[in-house]
Amino acid sequence: MAADAHKLEIFRGLLKFKSNVQKIWGVLIFLSIVTTFEVALGIIRPEFLLQDFLSMKLLNWIFILLTIVKAYYIAWDFMHIRDERSGLKNAIVLPLIILIPYLAFILILEADYIFEVMRNGIVSWNF
Repeated sequence: MAADAHKLEIFRGLLKFKSNVQKIWGVLIFLSIVTTFEVALGIIRPEFLLQDFLSMKLLNWIFILLTIVKAYYIAWDFMHIRDERSGLKNAIVLPLIILIPYLAFILILEADYIFEVMRNGIVSWNF
């Protein structure tokens, strides 16, 4: 039983549950809070978060980070990556740590280039 006790913990052991049903509810509540926070930010759109940072608004960076946090947590708990050996964890997590920032960099660079081309009038906005 002691070997299975870690499977009922979330947030690296800060919250411990007595059953799998309680753990599922705890994870659902956590993901719901993060999603509610994202939706509230999208509705309220605070003025100080609409400043540009690295060619994108700060609010969009927050959305991207919160989405990555939710995706990581879903994979970590519901896909049981936490329970795998370190070699498999590294084989799954390390490429994502490298590829997600690389993809974000490419998308931001290309979007900024297209915006500059359209803004300077080399090609007109036709969509």
